[in-house]
Amino acid sequence: RVFMVLDQRVAGRISDTLMNAPDTRSVLTELVVLSLRDPRAAANQIMGWRLGRDVLWTALALAAAINTLIFSVSLVLQPTPAMPAFFTSPLAMFVLLSGVLVITTHGLYWAGRALGGEGDFGDVLALVVFLQILRIIAQVAIFLLMFISPGVSVLASLATGLIGLWILVNFIAAAFNFTGLGKAVGVLLISMAAIVLGLSLLLSIVGVAAQGVLLDV
Repeated sequence: RVFMVLDQRVAGRISDTLMNAPDTRSVLTELVVLSLRDPRAAANQIMGWRLGRDVLWTALALAAAINTLIFSVSLVLQPTPAMPAFFTSPLAMFVLLSGVLVITTHGLYWAGRALGGEGDFGDVLALVVFLQILRIIAQVAIFLLMFISPGVSVLASLATGLIGLWILVNFIAAAFNFTGLGKAVGVLLISMAAIVLGLSLLLSIVGVAAQGVLLDV
């Protein structure tokens, strides 16, 4: 189980934002379609919302929790014997995914600034949050497709990965006001190096902690 206690003030702000939207579901649907058709325009629209960082950090934590839930359910339905022990701990997975998202956000921001980008950290954070929304939608669709046609689900997973990479590069270009995609690709490569280093450290910490929890149980 993963127990999350959200700050009532922040949760209230998220609720008010959703309630005050004319049609949240319609807006999100249109934004998802726009992300596929014109990712830079979608990124500019997201950044134009100017959401507070407390809301964005809470949304990022919520995305990590949902991803943890999806991963845990998939492990229950399709166990993998070779999976490391700490991956079976939802709490460890939540900490790991949250850490990866934080490292990714900071990695993209500082890499973009190093290459002369003019982006704001809040904009990068907002785009990372929306990318997680897209990822969750794709994961749920692929997860359901797996029971209908496993072969098609594999192809869908590959296609989703390529499309997601294309959207990410365009989001980076929009966030840092790059005219082309060359620097955006450079930002992605530099940030990936930072993410790998941070992830290796995070895995060692989470792995040791999770093993301790499993031994206590």
